[in-house]
Amino acid sequence: METRWRSIIKAVSWRIVATMVTFLVVYFFTREEILSLEIGLMDALLKIGVYFSHERLWNKIGFGRRKVREDYMI
Repeated sequence: METRWRSIIKAVSWRIVATMVTFLVVYFFTREEILSLEIGLMDALLKIGVYFSHERLWNKIGFGRRKVREDYMI
């Protein structure tokens, strides 16, 4: 299972890449730097929280995971 800290770092690093893509797409269509930056930043702020929540939820779901058998010695 991933730690919360790892999920936060993954969410932030992905949002940096995705925000750059959003900025470039908006800029491609509008040719307005400020508007592109505003939309990119708003998109990033909203989606960081959504992505983090999504990751944490999936960590609670056992689907597709194999259980690791722990051997105990007494």
